[in-house]
Amino acid sequence: MKTRTERDTIGEIQVPADKYWGAQTQRSLENFKIGTEKIPFEVVRAFAELKKAAAIVNGKLKGLHPQKVEAITYAADQIIAGGLEDHFPLVVWQTGSGTQSNMNMNEVIAYLANTYLTEQGYNDVTVHPNDDVNHSQSSNDTFPTAMHVATVIFAETELIPALKQFKQTLEAKENEFSDIVKIGRTHLQDATPLTFGQEISGWKHMLTTCSTMIEQSLDHVRALTIGGTAVGTGLNAPIGFSEEVSAQLSEQIGYAFKASENHFHGLTSHDELVYFHGALKALAADAFKIANDIRLLASGPRCGIGEVIIPANEPGSSIMPGKVNPTQSEALTMVAAQVLGNDAAIGFAASQGHFQLNVFKPVIIYNVLQSMRLLSDGLTNFHDKCLIGLEADKAKMDQLLNESLMLVTALNPHIGYENAAKIAKKAHAENTTLKEAAISSGLLTEEQFNEYVVPGNMISPK
Repeated sequence: MKTRTERDTIGEIQVPADKYWGAQTQRSLENFKIGTEKIPFEVVRAFAELKKAAAIVNGKLKGLHPQKVEAITYAADQIIAGGLEDHFPLVVWQTGSGTQSNMNMNEVIAYLANTYLTEQGYNDVTVHPNDDVNHSQSSNDTFPTAMHVATVIFAETELIPALKQFKQTLEAKENEFSDIVKIGRTHLQDATPLTFGQEISGWKHMLTTCSTMIEQSLDHVRALTIGGTAVGTGLNAPIGFSEEVSAQLSEQIGYAFKASENHFHGLTSHDELVYFHGALKALAADAFKIANDIRLLASGPRCGIGEVIIPANEPGSSIMPGKVNPTQSEALTMVAAQVLGNDAAIGFAASQGHFQLNVFKPVIIYNVLQSMRLLSDGLTNFHDKCLIGLEADKAKMDQLLNESLMLVTALNPHIGYENAAKIAKKAHAENTTLKEAAISSGLLTEEQFNEYVVPGNMISPK
């Protein structure tokens, strides 16, 4: 492998000749050979957006050389466009401040910027990774800023649209099945009737509530701590840098950002991401519930509940011919389990703000982004491969509805709870219908039973 010599304050080190990074990135590669989890590209892209914005603002407020601003902007745009992922190889398990990832970005931008300057004939201008690309910044304020920018972009472009699509289909299913009366279930036991549309409306409202919580919590993530530099004082950054960079990022990316009200908070606390991920945890819990309901309702097809029919996407067994399993529910509930685990890791990591800096930043953002990716993909896949094709087996719903003993609840206002309970127990013990038990008990005539026990009249207040 061909190499070139790079230098930093520690000394010289050999770097692969075809890679754009410098000495500090190479040292991180050699010092942290842990796991396979890489810093997500969403963070890399957010970093590039930040470096571009910082260069533009440094040109305004600090007089950074116009050609350096031009070159840094060009380099950042190349990274944002994609295709340079191989030049950002660092693992999550590195310094807890993300310093090495910040320097990875600084070094790659400097390399690209200097190549650009040479090609443009600006031979008397050179971009330095620290003095120019990192101008007015510290790893301590850039990494948490990139964390927030990456989170907002992903939520806006992936998660929220996936949620919206899922809700829209649930609304369509709610309307489609609004007239089908079926038995309800509580404690996994028969309960009073409802319509299948009403049941689905509960699922829909769960996602509506989760969407609101995600959007509300995301507002806190829009606050950026750039400008706090090393410990929150803003040393070496010009007055107004935080506000200007936040405004520039908003213009560049198209989503709203704002300067943090207190940089000391922004460097050492990640409560905004804990709060945001709490909304993701709520979504995971609801997704788990919806997926479970569907797989239980589809159980059977002959020896289970069997009230709904799910698409047969693939054979369900390597030994049992013709078996179809609720695989989409299984996948989505595994996603939910992972998100719940991520929440525990994020909460613990966010508690480790030692004095002026939290040093668990990479694992926090890795898990936040993984949760969003899994939920976005999981909901979309479940939507496309299961929810759209979900069908109601009306005959089975009618059968179970009419077999249920809990229709007896309609008799409470007419003969009282205790007498109604006697009828239900009699029917169960003698394996007869409620009507037969009611008539044989002498508490009701057939005409009275038919008048009082009408499932379609039991689905709303009277």
